Amino acid sequence: MAASANKDFEVAHAPSETVSELAFSSQGDFLAASSWDSQTRIWEVLPTGNAEPKAMFAHEAPALCVAWSPDGTKVLSGGCDKAGRMLDLLTGQSTQVAAHDEAIRCCKFISDVGNMTNMFITGSWDKTARYWDLRSPTPAHTLVLPERCYAIDVSGPLMVIGTADRQVQVYDLNNPSVVFKQIESPLKFQTRTVTCLPTRTGFALGSVEGRIAIHKFEPADSKSNFIWKCHRIGADIYPVNCLSFHPVFGTSLLSAGSDGEYNIWDIPGKKRIRFGQAGAPVTAAAFNRGGTILAYSAGSDWVAGHENYQPGCKIFLHAVAESDVKPRS
Repeated sequence: MAASANKDFEVAHAPSETVSELAFSSQGDFLAASSWDSQTRIWEVLPTGNAEPKAMFAHEAPALCVAWSPDGTKVLSGGCDKAGRMLDLLTGQSTQVAAHDEAIRCCKFISDVGNMTNMFITGSWDKTARYWDLRSPTPAHTLVLPERCYAIDVSGPLMVIGTADRQVQVYDLNNPSVVFKQIESPLKFQTRTVTCLPTRTGFALGSVEGRIAIHKFEPADSKSNFIWKCHRIGADIYPVNCLSFHPVFGTSLLSAGSDGEYNIWDIPGKKRIRFGQAGAPVTAAAFNRGGTILAYSAGSDWVAGHENYQPGCKIFLHAVAESDVKPRS
């Protein structure tokens, strides 16, 4: 597999198969990765830019998602073994903490919602999302979704779930069992990724057809909605695999795609600030808590068909300069 064209730091001891999701702790520069090799790994990113392996725990089938607890002491992942598993970094013990009837595609911890302390949510291809309390082995509540869960993001009391058939379910976690809004995706093709706007007034949505939509909830804000094309090479169109807003410059949006590029977009200005190339499909990406480090993974994502699959994976760390993410006047 080709090295990063950006000359970024390469993470040692990367997974042997494609990374499905990357996540940084909110408490320090610790990076977690779930992978198709059925393992979830954790590294500490050192001030030198190198990453030191810290821990690893296993699923019985590919791991599809990963999330950190708000206090940074636990790592949660879900996978094709239909299980949610959690590693307690203080004890080194991993346990099964969630279960579904089909693969768990998404998992997120819930924070900043007073009545949901110690809780997380899992979304599955069994067409449900389930709330779990760390103190109980059974789900606190099950949401019946219109279709298979493909993407979830949680920001304070706001939760957005993207499903098959281009459906988007929005929840106010102060009333977590009731759908706040049900929206048909503004994009014409399958949802791949979703992220809440930092203002919590809407969401950004990416599709398999190389487009991103910004969508506001309230009709009065609909003039701010827009869609643009991205992750294309000539006539070839590639999926948008990941979206994430910068934690400091909240109007700057990262997109990562199967074309082997990541882009950073100035949303109000409707233009690209920066792009980087990875030499292979960028399957996942994440900013650290201060927005000074961007982690991204490169590996096969089956867009070219299973017959062209190449084993192996690389994870890179990019030192983010202000010029990479600050909108230009």
